[in-house]
Amino acid sequence: MAAAVDRFKAGDGRVDIGTFQSVSNVILPLVVRRLRDEHPGCDIRLFEEETDLPQVGEHDLMFFDGRVDGDVEHLKLLDDPYLLVARRGAFPDGPVDPARLDAAPMVAHPPMCDQARMEQALARRGIRPRIVFRTAGNETVLSMVRAGMGAAVLPQLAVRGADVGSDEALCVHELRPALPPREIFLLWRADRTHSPLAARAIEIAVDVAAKVAERA
Repeated sequence: MAAAVDRFKAGDGRVDIGTFQSVSNVILPLVVRRLRDEHPGCDIRLFEEETDLPQVGEHDLMFFDGRVDGDVEHLKLLDDPYLLVARRGAFPDGPVDPARLDAAPMVAHPPMCDQARMEQALARRGIRPRIVFRTAGNETVLSMVRAGMGAAVLPQLAVRGADVGSDEALCVHELRPALPPREIFLLWRADRTHSPLAARAIEIAVDVAAKVAERA
């Protein structure tokens, strides 16, 4: 027991982190690598789920793309702007007006989390794409765009995590005027006292997110 307490105080304890696809691909690997470099004996456990009802209390920390009601602390990490991904040649090079998406075929995520807010933002501008396929998988969305099912509006983290820029079949366009960006937060229960390892994970996540935003 004494050894376990010493490990906890030193930061070599356990931290449970909730996450979702694009954070798992772009931000979290850098956080995990730095934590493990600093604390080789630590126990990091990751749990990925796509949900609009996150169970924040089940984890020490949780990455989420929105605010959550209840006794939850919110630390905003970055804004994640939306981009248009389409087959090369489907739109002229350069920015695309979102109005061009009205009635156009679109591949999309299920209408939960920030996807629903993005579609509502389009609808407020009178833009209603024709959704031809919904899937939770970023790679599946892109596969269907390659297949010609339609274009997709995706957050920048999702585009970066899939390395779309190197795909000769696809083209990434800015949206102008831009849509409100997705907001990425780190959440935890307001009454929770962080272990040294969890506290360090927060510090690293803030630093990593800032560097990711700079490269946007």
